[in-house]
This record gives sequence, C-alpha cells and structure tokens, in this order.
Amino acid sequence: MSRRFHAPVVLPADPSCSLLRDAVVDVDDEGRITHTGPASSAPEFTGEVTRLTGILLPGLVNAHAHSPMTLLRGMGGDLPLLRWLREIIWPTEAKLKPTDVRTGMLLGSVEMLRHGVTTSAEMYFEGEQLVDAVLTTGGRVLVAPPVIELPGMDWRATLASIDRWIDADGLRFGPGERIELGYGPHSAYMLNPDGLRATAESAAARGALVQIHIAEAAAEDLEQRKEYGSVPRLLDSLGMFNGRTLAAHAVHLSDEDIAIFAARGVGMAHCPGSNAKLASGIARIKDLRAAGVAIGLGTDGPASNDDIDLWEELQLTAMLARLANDDSTVVTAKDVFLMATRGGAEALGRHDLGVLEPGRWADLVHVDLDDPAFAAGLDVPDEQLLANLVWAAGSRRVRDVWVAGEQVVADAEPTRVDRREIQATVADTAARLRA
Repeated sequence: MSRRFHAPVVLPADPSCSLLRDAVVDVDDEGRITHTGPASSAPEFTGEVTRLTGILLPGLVNAHAHSPMTLLRGMGGDLPLLRWLREIIWPTEAKLKPTDVRTGMLLGSVEMLRHGVTTSAEMYFEGEQLVDAVLTTGGRVLVAPPVIELPGMDWRATLASIDRWIDADGLRFGPGERIELGYGPHSAYMLNPDGLRATAESAAARGALVQIHIAEAAAEDLEQRKEYGSVPRLLDSLGMFNGRTLAAHAVHLSDEDIAIFAARGVGMAHCPGSNAKLASGIARIKDLRAAGVAIGLGTDGPASNDDIDLWEELQLTAMLARLANDDSTVVTAKDVFLMATRGGAEALGRHDLGVLEPGRWADLVHVDLDDPAFAAGLDVPDEQLLANLVWAAGSRRVRDVWVAGEQVVADAEPTRVDRREIQATVADTAARLRA
C-alpha cells in the first residue's frame, strides 16, 4: 500500500543539504520513494498518511562494520591494533559457532536500527548467518565474507564459496533488496598478491563490491610498502580498483595514494572513532574530499569503537578534521550529515540508498523533538536546526525507522524482534567465549 509521510522538517540529503519545511515523502507499495517536496506543492494523494512530529531524514549508512563482534565488546580495549587482533580478537573468534555469529549480528543490527542506521557494510565470517539475522530484524546489509590467510583457512576455498553464492542467489535479494553480497579480502598484509588479484577478478566479473582494509595503522603493511611503494599502488597493479572498491580506514595515505583513489573511483569508509581508540591516526579527510573521493562514515566493529552509533562518527569526523587542519570550518555539520547518508551510499556504489528522492528505497528515520537539544524549537534558521541535530541530539531522539517502507523501529524499539531476549542470548554466548 502506498503511503505519504508528512513531517514539519524533511532533510532529503540532496547535494546542497536542503532543509524542507512542512514537507512530504511519498512511498509506493514496493517500498520506493515516488516524491519528496513541500506539502503545498505535493501531488494529489489518496493513500495512507503518516503524520510525524519532528524531522524525517534518510536512513544512515554505516560504510564499514564488523557488527557480530557485539559478542566481543570491551575485550582488549587498551591494546594497539595488531596486538589486539592477534592476542585477543582472532583467538576468541576461533571459538565462535555459526549460530554465535547470527546472535551477534542480531544485536548489532538492532543497535544500529535504533540509532537510525538502516544499512551497514559488514565484513565477517559465516555470511549466511549475517544474512539471516538482518532479514530477521528488517535492516539492510552488504555482506563481504573475509578472504584471508590464517592457519587452517584456505583463501581459494573461501573465494570459490563466495563465487558460488553470488552465482546462485545474485548480488541482491530479499524483500526490498535488503541483502547485497560481495567480497572481503581483509588486507594486503593478510592476503598474498595472488589472492588479492583473484578476488579482484571474481568481484569485477560479477559487478560486486570489494571491501578491504587499507592503510589503517602505520606499522601494519611495512613489508608491502617496502616492496611496492604503497598498498594502494600494489592493489591498483593487481586490478583491485577496476571494479567497485571500498577502502576501509585509509588513514596513512600519500598524495599519490589519494590520486589513485580519485582516478579509480575508490570509495572510502572513514572510521574516526575506531581510529582514535586504537591510536591509528587521523585520516586526510580534507585532501580526500578535495580530490573528489566518495567518503562514507563507518563505525568499524563494536569491539574497537565500541558503540556502533554512527552519529558519534559524524561529530568525531568534524572535530578531528578541524583539529588536524587547525581550521574550524574545514568540515561542517552539513558535510558530515551528507557523508553519513548520500556519501556512504556513493562510497558503496549504491545509488538507490542514502537520499530521499524518487526511485530510491524508502529507508527513513524519524527524529522527534522532545529533547533539550531542540528546546529552541523548529522556528530557528536552517543551519541552526541542522547543527542541533548533528552536534547536540545525535541518536538520542531517533524514534521510528522504516526500511523499504516497512516500519522496523517504533517508539525506539524494534518491531520484529525482542531486544531484551537478544541481549540475554548475547550475554550467555559472551560468557562461554570468555571461559
């Protein structure tokens, strides 16, 4: 059934970051947007009308996450990246059962939906469990099973299994195309050049997205930089950037690296919270934006962030960029809002998400105004209202969320699953992993 959403304020996330007063968003019975604009000039409508009290905006896009790691939240949180991975995370992950991954993803998906994050790009094992979890909660996910070299793991077998899965089910499937499949070569330091090249070829042949960690920590890829000059140069020579590629973190980039990203259309997932917690560094956001690189925001995993609340990343992106450049104007509230919405969609190569415009999926978020952040009301200048949303309110007042036109959060609670039951299951699973 078609539906009209009528709100005092609509933020469509168009390139100029317009703010529409007394506006509507129309959605067809397939869950796609058919119209966005002021109510005064809206076309005649005879379907169901949902009247909202606050701000309507696109679902946020988490461009890089490992959400099943809700099971590992808080573990080794004071270690540097490589020690954290090798001493804590990977040994604990080796204990995971397939159903554990589903449990962790259920909680991660619920947590994100309650924060207004409707889409996440996930790199994690047991992809079928991730898919099942997200189809259960009603969210949207881009799944990239990791292709990695670790003891007991054959990257060739993993790559072949991803190929078969995509060939059987297609790149996108599920109600409202909630699921997209892709490839997750972990990094140039965890997969050899042959594996990287083969993954790139498989992905390009299928039009699939590749998610890969690039230049996250200064010490992670010393051997590759010594032999090839830089990881982006290595990956480019292997054909990794011939198709759709998302570079996660991308902190330690040279001018040449940035130019390669721009020339090849590589998207970037900026993860300032994780980068700061692990002391990985501050990415060159000003230079990347100037070069025209598509930038989305990511939380990374809930064991390295740890709250997977993308609104926090909006604030950190702006604050850290301002500090790094000694310039309080270098990244604005508008800039980070667009990075979290249309920017994330562009970085993922998904031009059907992240914006409230006709043809895109109706992934919608309603933020109500019952909060000190909005005590001044709606009758303030547009820039002030957006600033109050980004800087002061964040995720606190996300009340309702729709994915492909279906309500999946109502009054801040998921509609499809029992959050407390999931939390109890996570507690039991985490206790077993610690034993």
